[in-house]
Amino acid sequence: MIQDTLNQIERRVAEAEAIKPEARQELADLVAKLRQEVAQLAETHGDDARSITGFAHISAHEATRDTRNPRLLQIALDGLNRSVAGFEQSHPKLVQVVNRICETLSGLGV
Repeated sequence: MIQDTLNQIERRVAEAEAIKPEARQELADLVAKLRQEVAQLAETHGDDARSITGFAHISAHEATRDTRNPRLLQIALDGLNRSVAGFEQSHPKLVQVVNRICETLSGLGV
């Protein structure tokens, strides 16, 4: 399920015509890093790993919609940020990747 969700995020980013090539590559790289970090987290915190990927999927969806709703995007990004709360000490790379994803998605179309 987690891998399927990450695959969907990758497809969504790759197919979003409004994303500039540089941002598309950055997001692709970040999703690859997210895949690695979430796999490690899933070994001990499966539900949290699913929540993180779920919020990442929703955030990517909201950021790449044809008609963006800034309020929904912010709600999705807040959920993604909160989904990694508490992992700063045990999984700092995961938190860094999620923070960078949020920054990148938030900046799309600005």
